[in-house]
Amino acid sequence: MVRRDIEKFTGDNDFGLCKVKIEAVLIQQKCEKALKGEGVLLITMSRVEKIEMVEKARSAIVLCLRDKVLREVAKEPTASLMWSKLKYFYMTKSLPHRQFLKKQLYSFKMVKSKAIMEQLTEFNKILDDLENIEVHLEDAGCNALLLLKR
Repeated sequence: MVRRDIEKFTGDNDFGLCKVKIEAVLIQQKCEKALKGEGVLLITMSRVEKIEMVEKARSAIVLCLRDKVLREVAKEPTASLMWSKLKYFYMTKSLPHRQFLKKQLYSFKMVKSKAIMEQLTEFNKILDDLENIEVHLEDAGCNALLLLKR
């Protein structure tokens, strides 16, 4: 198994990217199916194998979270419940969160005091966050920005 140290999710860093990294860890450990819940696991698996997969996935998620975030989800008994709660907290599709992200996008300004690459990274994060909560930007100007990002 290839083990890479990944940056732990703190609640302040980019959950979209952390989500991708955690899923990659679960794929490496062959337990990504546990995120869908025990009921979805293969029929050919024994009860012991299912429990082992769920525990392995849960422990991988735990190891990818900082204490502050872990406290929010630690009581969840399975990886799928823990994962659902993380997505609820950090990828919420609520109207206030959508408005907040749209405001960030529309008010984003480049400043001379920051490196261009750092600012482009910030801008791309806003676009990714909007995409993660399925906000579709219909404005032609926004579509041009999305094309530039790719």
